[in-house]
This record gives sequence, C-alpha cells and structure tokens, in this order.
Amino acid sequence: MSSINIGIIGAAGYTGGELIRILSNHPNVNIAFAHSKSQAGKPVYATHTDLLGDTDLVFSGEDTQQLLNAPELNAIFLCSGHGESKKFLDAHDLPETLKVIDLSTDFRNESEGFVYGLPELQRGAIIGANRIANPGCFATSIELAILPLANAGLIKDAVHVSAVTGSTGAGQALSATTHFTWRNNNMSIYKAFTHQHLTEIKMSIGKLQTGFSEAVNFVPYRGDFTRGIMANVYTPFDGSLEEANAIYKSYYESHPFTHVSDVPIDLKQVVNTNKCLIHLEVHDGQLLISSIIDNLTKGASGQAVQNMNIAFGLPEKAGLNLKAPAF
Repeated sequence: MSSINIGIIGAAGYTGGELIRILSNHPNVNIAFAHSKSQAGKPVYATHTDLLGDTDLVFSGEDTQQLLNAPELNAIFLCSGHGESKKFLDAHDLPETLKVIDLSTDFRNESEGFVYGLPELQRGAIIGANRIANPGCFATSIELAILPLANAGLIKDAVHVSAVTGSTGAGQALSATTHFTWRNNNMSIYKAFTHQHLTEIKMSIGKLQTGFSEAVNFVPYRGDFTRGIMANVYTPFDGSLEEANAIYKSYYESHPFTHVSDVPIDLKQVVNTNKCLIHLEVHDGQLLISSIIDNLTKGASGQAVQNMNIAFGLPEKAGLNLKAPAF
C-alpha cells in the first residue's frame, strides 16, 4: 500500500523518541509531524541526540488542530503523560477516519471505543480498529506470561508475580528515584500489590478464562539498569513441564514476537527489540513462568507500531526487525 502518514503527540519523551527511531526506518510510514510543546522549533536530534544524521524533523508546536485536519494524515500516536490523552481528545475534533494509538493508561479499560491493543490477545479486534489503547509495559510482560494458562482454563489459584523494570519505565521527567546516584547499585520495591497495571492484567485474563477471580499478587521492583523488564510468575499447575511447554508453544505459534525458550533467558536477548521471550519450569506443583521484554519497545513504542501494522493491514513485523545487543 502507499505510505501511511502519521503524527506523534508528545514526541520529546522516551516513547516518542522510540517511535521516531522505529518509524524512520519503517518501509510504509512517513512521519508527518512530531509535536512537542516544550521543544517546539528545535530539531528532533537536539533532544534525541542519537538521531543526529538520521532525520531532519523539527518539533512542531503550532496549533495541533490544524495538523490533525491535514487530509493526508492517517494516524496519530499519543505519547503524553497519563491523563493527558483524554484531555487531548476532549479538546480536539478528530476526523472519523483518523486512527489513534494511545500509549497512556487512559483508555486501557476499553472505554470510548478503544480496543485493548495486546496483539497476542486481541489481534482480531485490532484489525481495522480506529482507536487502540496500547498496554502497559509491566502488563504486557505479565499477561504474555499467563494468557496461555488462562486460555486453557488452568488458573486455579492465586498468581504471584515478582518483576523488575529499568529506569526508563519511570519516564523522562526527573525524580528522586531516577537520579543516577540513587538508582546505581540500588534496588527497591514500589507499589506492591497496588500497581496500576493490575486492572488491565485482570481484565485480560478474564477475556480468556471466564469468571476469573483469583488474586494476582504483584510486587514490582526498580532495577539499576536502563531498559528491560523481567517478570517471574508462578501459580499451581498439575501437569508436567512437557505439557506446559506444549500449551505455551501452541498458543504463541502464530504470533511472530513471542517465543518460548527451552533454556533460561536473560534481558539482553530482548533489549532494543519487540520480542517477548518466555521460559517455563515446574517445581513441586508450581509452574514458574519467566517473561522478558524491553519496556520501551514491546512494552510501549514497538507494540504501538505492531498495532499500527495490524490495524492498517500491513505485515505485522514491518519496521520491527530490530536486533538485540546480546553482549
């Protein structure tokens, strides 16, 4: 198909920068504008310094309604902070044909016509959708760890989750817990049992296992690294390791970014990629599922591009053949 023209709102942050990096090399996309109130008029590479030599884009700051009304515009990505997407949509008139992919928490409950955009759960609903709510980063890693069990109706008791994320998960705005001197050689728990992603995790499980009401006990950690999430999930399981692997490999057989590994996994295998890798172990009646993603790609911007590809009928992997650092 001809080139898709997209715009990015909130393009100066981490997820906006990742979108520019990915879409600058997408074979079917033209970036019509990258909007930022704080960086308006400056070259994109002044903020995202690694893009020097890759793009001559300048952050736009003019009236966004004028940008949205451009007849050639096909889609926008909303990359502003949580709560800002709803304000943006309330304040602007969008053409009915314009696709919106939101990276905030605002519409993950599938309100106001938004589809929850986890392709491994809702690919069929994403096809042709005009409003897509990108999942949270922790939610993505945890859901991909447990959805095959839910699909088989095998979650019979509480699900326990211990997961660690890199500092970019906190966003680009500075805070005490993202300061280098605090974060380096340090680790801490935050929002134990109350993390905001629990709502969408439970919603997603319920889509596959009707009547699901078990507890999801989630303890998140801040890690002393920049990118990536490792979630270790366990719950009672009566079967063998071979049976568990068969369930997971069958579920993900048609999904190009989620893979089950027969050997232990580590974060460097997925950093800078749109992959999720999963490894299973069975211990005394407990199934341990390890799930790893990059919080900024599969957990945010990469998955947003994956959703765009599906919604527009493009190859799902278009623009997303990204290489991990490995070492």
